[in-house]
Amino acid sequence: MDAFFTATLAVALAEIGDKTQLLALLLTLRFANKPALVAGILVATLVNHGLSAWLGHWLGGQLSSGWGEAFIAASFIVLGLWLLIPDSADDEDPRFDRFGAFLVATMLFFVAEIGDKTQVATVMLAAEFQAPFWVTTGTTLGMLIANVPVVYWGSAIMQRIPLAFAQRLAAGLFIAIGIWLGWQLV
Repeated sequence: MDAFFTATLAVALAEIGDKTQLLALLLTLRFANKPALVAGILVATLVNHGLSAWLGHWLGGQLSSGWGEAFIAASFIVLGLWLLIPDSADDEDPRFDRFGAFLVATMLFFVAEIGDKTQVATVMLAAEFQAPFWVTTGTTLGMLIANVPVVYWGSAIMQRIPLAFAQRLAAGLFIAIGIWLGWQLV
């Protein structure tokens, strides 16, 4: 259960101000069907993070030596530092609007997550915990915790969240995990 709780907390915090959260805000302004947007976010995240967790699980098995574990610990620290760099929204192409809220949200969220901080975090968490199911479940819940309120309450929430504080908190969490993992090696 540590994998589930750590993954949920880490991704919920890391997602604040992330480009996919900005994408959720933009889609909310474009589509009125909020449940379809949430369903699209859910499906895209389950597929993307599920594949990422299995990759991380495999990598963790390959990196089970001391050097591999040190690499994983250092990766958490690097990701924590990366979280301090704010994201910006990618431009969407309105020609996809004809597919409806669910398909547009599914496609755009899946593509936006490729190489994103939360996808990298999913790979690293699965490599560390060797529990791809719990990591996928936790990271998906974390994405929903961060994005569903944006879908339903949009810009009102975004104006109240101290973005810099949330980004520093998420960065601190990843750096602390990296330091803790490094300490376990000593």
